[in-house]
Amino acid sequence: MKDDTILSVGIDLGTSTTQLVLSRLTIKNFASAFSVPRINISKKEVIYKSDIIFTPLLNQQTIDAEAIKRFVAEQYDKAHIDKQNIQMGAVIITGETARKDNANLVTEALSGYAGDFVVATAGPDLESIIAGKGAGTNVASKESRHHTANIDVGGGTSNLVVFDGDDVLDTACFDIGGRLIKIDRNTQKITYISPKVIKLIAALDLPISEGTKVTPSTLKPIIQVLVHVLENSVGIGERNPYYDMFITNHGLRLDYKIPALTFSGGVADCLQEELPTDIFRYGDIGLLLGNALRHSAIFTQKKIIHSLETIRATVVGAGSHTTDVSGSTISYTTGILPIRNLPILKMARQDENRDVNNLATSIAEKINWYRVQNELNNVVLAFNGLKNPHYSDIQRYAAGIVDGAAVLINKHEPLIILVHEDMAKALGHSLFARLPQHYPFICIDSVKVENGDYIDLGEPIAEGSVLPVIVKTLIFG
Repeated sequence: MKDDTILSVGIDLGTSTTQLVLSRLTIKNFASAFSVPRINISKKEVIYKSDIIFTPLLNQQTIDAEAIKRFVAEQYDKAHIDKQNIQMGAVIITGETARKDNANLVTEALSGYAGDFVVATAGPDLESIIAGKGAGTNVASKESRHHTANIDVGGGTSNLVVFDGDDVLDTACFDIGGRLIKIDRNTQKITYISPKVIKLIAALDLPISEGTKVTPSTLKPIIQVLVHVLENSVGIGERNPYYDMFITNHGLRLDYKIPALTFSGGVADCLQEELPTDIFRYGDIGLLLGNALRHSAIFTQKKIIHSLETIRATVVGAGSHTTDVSGSTISYTTGILPIRNLPILKMARQDENRDVNNLATSIAEKINWYRVQNELNNVVLAFNGLKNPHYSDIQRYAAGIVDGAAVLINKHEPLIILVHEDMAKALGHSLFARLPQHYPFICIDSVKVENGDYIDLGEPIAEGSVLPVIVKTLIFG
């Protein structure tokens, strides 16, 4: 089979910035002529990195969808790419932008610009995972064999993820970023202050408001609190009195050690030893925040590892397709296939080793990673599984899954379980016994996936014994 090349696009709409990356992927079939095709990416080449613009807004609550559409069209022109030649891609909406009133309209406006694309409105936890993988934090953790965290400091939020190799151990998010205060570069007067910083200013009794002319020393008390909270977020120092106020959803559990860190996001490009003369060149406090972080206890108490990407860490180059088939020991109910573009939630091995109650708690907590604006769509639960499971192991998995996925079951979402090891048939039977009567579910094995992947499941083949599977792996540019 001849190698094919395809064009893919990744579009990232963040709190502060919007950007895209165009990639050329070489697709190779690694199977023999007499086997089911196994398609993988053999080469990825980033062929174009766009300009980075401030995310255009009509007002504080509404994204300017038409302006974003024009930007994407202009970048395609600059790259000399016809949108008809884009075969696949992904649109990721993150940070404060995901909370805007018309986020869904934006994805609709861009639907003609990303081929066969994945659209993910990423809540704080999923955004943390995407940014961490883009920064290469999981790779750093695997190489060093210890837990490694990434702090993605953007415009409106700081997203944290802790990796134990490829396993996601924990996530967190704080409302801390470079554009919490916007400043006119020429007049040095404040044009915007975020609601939480307004509360902080009042609590600190500072003479600062919109229209106030500011200097680095005027803003220093605010910057100090923001940095102290970020130090606390990775377990450094006594708890700041304003720590809880700046939590977006939850902090890290911190019942483990974090010896090493990476940084990504726009503010990661501002981690400079010395402050530049034009401190408000970006029209915000990003340079001040970055400089203060560079001189914080994080840099003296943790090992700082160079990240693969900073401001572009969350840009997704493509939803690359890996075609596979499930194992032959599968269980499923009829009438719910095919299924497209469902996100993968993969449990960590240490979660799988827990008793029923703790396994259920872990599943329930991690399902909430995919909640955006209190809305929760279906996810695929993925497990490593056991090579030679005992009957008690199967029962423990089944009970933990049904209890932990109660929020999905109550919404009558099809329960979709992937297991890497060959145990889906037995697990499926146990799930069937525990689920409500006639409840729709799929349990398949022999498919390898990771957090951040998306999956398509096709109609059964081979007399119903296997399911075609397409895993869409987000390629970070």
